Amino acid sequence: MNPDQKGWLKEYLEFRQELLKDLTNESRAASHPEHSLYRVLQPTGLMYGQSAGAMDHPNSQDWDEKDRMKILLAESLISSSLLFYDKPIKTPDELSQVIVKTMENIANFYNKIFPELATPSKTLFGRKKSSLELAEKILDKRIEHTAEFSKNFWTQFFHNSLLFLDIFIFGQWIHTNADRIVSDFFRYEREELRFSVVKIIAAAAHANQTIEFEERKLLDYFLQTAGLSSEKKKEALKIFETGIALENINLPTNNSWILKKYFLEMAILTIWADKRVDENETVFLKELTDYLGFSADDLDNSLMAIEGFVLEHWEQLNHLQNKKDYQEVSDQFIKRMARIADHNKNRLIQEAQGSHALKRLMEKAKVHELDEDEKKEMQEQLIQMLKTIPTFVIISLPQRFLTLPMLMKILPKNFFGEV
Repeated sequence: MNPDQKGWLKEYLEFRQELLKDLTNESRAASHPEHSLYRVLQPTGLMYGQSAGAMDHPNSQDWDEKDRMKILLAESLISSSLLFYDKPIKTPDELSQVIVKTMENIANFYNKIFPELATPSKTLFGRKKSSLELAEKILDKRIEHTAEFSKNFWTQFFHNSLLFLDIFIFGQWIHTNADRIVSDFFRYEREELRFSVVKIIAAAAHANQTIEFEERKLLDYFLQTAGLSSEKKKEALKIFETGIALENINLPTNNSWILKKYFLEMAILTIWADKRVDENETVFLKELTDYLGFSADDLDNSLMAIEGFVLEHWEQLNHLQNKKDYQEVSDQFIKRMARIADHNKNRLIQEAQGSHALKRLMEKAKVHELDEDEKKEMQEQLIQMLKTIPTFVIISLPQRFLTLPMLMKILPKNFFGEV
């Protein structure tokens, strides 16, 4: 499969059939579809304008950043549709019907809400295009038209993170009757949400009362690419210059958990664009957390989600290395995980005692050094055990980073002795 060639979307759907079937089961099991969607999207990096998530297609090594982002956008839109689908999908035929309907929805959504991407439904010779052909063409246009790709983490963050809003608005749009009035509302919402991102970024950048040259450059770049009307752009320029108080932001969150999560994590990453997080910026993040109706644990979880993502993909995010020292990020992440593991010590002990494979390895490790295969098995078993903690159900754990030595630092004191 080559995402640059015609027919890539059909090949992708065939290749990902099993994964898509798993998503329909996921939506039944999760406490809330938005939590499931976050669990799917956050590890891929799309919320942060990246495409760093694992892609298990045999040709994925040959894809460039643009190709990866195109596949990721398609997968995310389909995931959103499946996770919010309100009926059980019992057979492969039912799944195929839902996928076909999703392709129609993707084509209609972009044609009506993104007029700059409008694509004719017929060929030059009058043949009606299939929903798959239309969706593929529009996704091609969406990536070509708006996405910026460079090796700079911050350039992509300040530009491509807006793709998340496509997925959020699409999730709302598919549950409406898409008449002209509804389409007008969603076009208005698209601009308002983008403007909200501008306000969040400006407020976060002003949190330490100083706009550094690098921050100003990134803010200007973001403004050029946000696609705002001239009136909104003028207002945004003023906000960038003077800052904006939290109480004046008026975020249109509509009580959406994932949208509030996105705003919070955009603020965290904006603050990370500077070389350090000072006391004023820490205070700002706590105030924003309160403003969004989140708890201190929610802020900690978002910090941990971002840290975990960065640590897992440190080599790919090479331009981030100048901004946050690896050891500092690593230490903070381990400290947060250890605190949560300690609070859930009894749960972890029970899980370990119920796992014959883990108990066998732990007993052996007391008298003999484990071989490499056994160490890998123990690492996998311990990560699975940690995933039973509710916090780690929503947050994706960085499996490559969580080596056995790292896990030893995270597990509660005397854990092995008490098991």
